[in-house]
Amino acid sequence: MTGPTALNRARRATELAALADGQPIDVIVIGGGITGAGIALDAATRGLSVALVEKHDLAFGTSRWSSKLVHGGLRYLATGNIGIARRSAIERGILMTRNAPHLVKAMPQLVPLLPSMGRVSRVLVRTGFVAGDGLRRLAGTSASTLPRSRRVDARRTAELAPTVRTEGLDGGFLAYDGQLIDDARLVTAVARTAAQHGARILTRVSAGAADATSVRLTDQLTGDSFDASARVVINAAGVWAGDLDPALTLRPSRGTHLVFDAEAFGNPTAALTIPIPGELNRFVFAMPEQLGRVYLGLTDENAPGPIPDVPQPTPGEIDFLLNTVNTALATGLTPADVRGAYAGLRPLIDTGEGHTADVSREHAVVESASGVISIIGGKLTEYRYMAQDVVDRALQLRGLGARGCRTANLPLVGAPANPVATLRSEHALPSSLVARFGAEAPNVIARARCSHPTEPVADGIDVIRAEFEYAVTHEGALSADDILDRRTRIGLVAEDRARAAEVAAEMIAEFGEVE
Repeated sequence: MTGPTALNRARRATELAALADGQPIDVIVIGGGITGAGIALDAATRGLSVALVEKHDLAFGTSRWSSKLVHGGLRYLATGNIGIARRSAIERGILMTRNAPHLVKAMPQLVPLLPSMGRVSRVLVRTGFVAGDGLRRLAGTSASTLPRSRRVDARRTAELAPTVRTEGLDGGFLAYDGQLIDDARLVTAVARTAAQHGARILTRVSAGAADATSVRLTDQLTGDSFDASARVVINAAGVWAGDLDPALTLRPSRGTHLVFDAEAFGNPTAALTIPIPGELNRFVFAMPEQLGRVYLGLTDENAPGPIPDVPQPTPGEIDFLLNTVNTALATGLTPADVRGAYAGLRPLIDTGEGHTADVSREHAVVESASGVISIIGGKLTEYRYMAQDVVDRALQLRGLGARGCRTANLPLVGAPANPVATLRSEHALPSSLVARFGAEAPNVIARARCSHPTEPVADGIDVIRAEFEYAVTHEGALSADDILDRRTRIGLVAEDRARAAEVAAEMIAEFGEVE
């Protein structure tokens, strides 16, 4: 017995067959990113029957390409968008203290005070950090969860970011924001929690023609198609939303990150935050991450044209990130230091001309002429609020009765307060395992049936074999790519991906078939 939170091929087959047989459903959600998963969870916890369909895998699109930050909205406060700033701070607090305290931690952000940073810029940064403290208090988040901002001296600055330029260094400003252990893991946790409350989470199922009460679905594994009926059809396909409703107008913007070994930055313990020369309120971040890496990002570039499944960074973006970070480093980084790179497309609402960095991150709920309800725009931090909004609107538009939203106080799978039974493991729990799975970490090892469950999947990679198995038996991974690229982030570095590929294939072969 794997339990109600377990996503796997066998459960998929059973639930997809029931849907194809015409089993009544209240809500069909199209899109398996953070927004779609959030909608499925919101609707399911209101007592509605829900099916989520995703053409590829959970977090296949934009949701795995973020900066892994749960922003408090400071940037939006600086541009006068008080509403989204306040909401972001509130949602950050909900994630950190109630929904996912196991996945979101306080991340120190360090702005080094170098000679190149003028007095006006220093005042703006310090004022912004103080305003951020105010936002935190307004949102009801305690200083024990997110410490207050402060100034630190040059010695402490160099301790936090060892490769920072020390000539003329006048200390630094230190503030805190929320950091995800991984964005794709958050999507998986939300989807599994939706499943815990009865939602059907169906990956490798594409959606075609859709209207107010039906959608044409195709099983990508078999090629079989059928029409599914529902009382509400919600389009949460992100940058691909226009494929279902051509009347939607989006303006995608590309955000690129580079991946480094943490040693290239001296194994920092704070995110080095570097002002972009010539810009106000825009920064490049070098953020310490899991698996001994630092992610450097990010860009904000207009990305017109067809939407690729996997966007690619451009040489210009790579040069921009390296040139910007090198303004703050004692020894410059070169392209040879880059171990990997990734890019994602933000599903921004098209508001006309101007730089995409200035386009609002607000979301919109739109009912098309066909009756499909779409949600576009928005940002990862506000996924729960966005889900609440679209479900509220859908119920109102269709005249459906259901309970009110419950997700503000709902612990996700892995949070200590989630009622998933925790098994006892005879093995010591690696800290990296706990960071990724929270209170569920003992189950990963205790439920393992593979050989040598606590051994690393490859030398020097702090992911154990049991995690790969759990990805298949409990987290809906149907392919080696799902394991390497989304349940773990090993795939961000090509060399590591190659070294772990054999174990991933082994787990799919051994545990990935329908029993």
